[in-house]
Amino acid sequence: MNILDKFRLDGKVAIITGASKGIGEAIARAYGQVGAKVVISSRKQEDLDRVAEDFKKEGIEVTAIQAHNGKKEDLESLVRQTIEKYGRLDIVVNNAATNPAFGPVVATEDSAFDKIMEVNLKGAFMLGKVAYPELKKNQGNVINISSVAGIKPDEKTGIYSVSKSGLISLTKVMARDWGADGVRVNAICPGLIKTKMSEALWKNENVFKQIMHFIPMRRMAEPEEMAGLALFLASDAASYCTGGVYVADGGLIV
Repeated sequence: MNILDKFRLDGKVAIITGASKGIGEAIARAYGQVGAKVVISSRKQEDLDRVAEDFKKEGIEVTAIQAHNGKKEDLESLVRQTIEKYGRLDIVVNNAATNPAFGPVVATEDSAFDKIMEVNLKGAFMLGKVAYPELKKNQGNVINISSVAGIKPDEKTGIYSVSKSGLISLTKVMARDWGADGVRVNAICPGLIKTKMSEALWKNENVFKQIMHFIPMRRMAEPEEMAGLALFLASDAASYCTGGVYVADGGLIV
């Protein structure tokens, strides 16, 4: 087989959460471009419908399903509808995340802590569990979108960092638990990406300048720059990769 063929996802079905914009949208588009049927999910159906319309114009097979990443019944419905529509599930990308509280631990409200953990960490745990039987059947894989903040937190990322560190640990635990079943689980840790969630960092000129000082490449990334790594990990090109934590941060934590 030609090595390039290993990067194809023909016949595969992928769920990508938080896919109405940013990194999730970029990953879903990349998967669709190499043959996957993509199921995009987020909290707002109208945002998903807009993305789905664009994908269809590009010839991508897509289904848009509203689901709240912190609600188990929504995630169960997401997996059920995916299998009813396409007959299988091969790839899960846990990308949905929230961060209502930039700042130190002592400045974070209990309610914000609960929301961050519910969406960023528990949501990945719940969706992984729900999808597991189908992933085991198809020798599928899970990709958890963590963050460099989960490896090297600072005072601006607070409890968000805790949730992303937990997601890295969850990735490793899942990989160990599910490896014998042929299910691979890996994590991607983006650095500063130009998304709506990170606006508080890159739209603040002083904060942005401080961050740039520590990034060897001296720039932030576009969401599309995470798609290649996500494609590799989802594909047969990464058939012996599991439990890995892959950093894409322009050198921030070097």
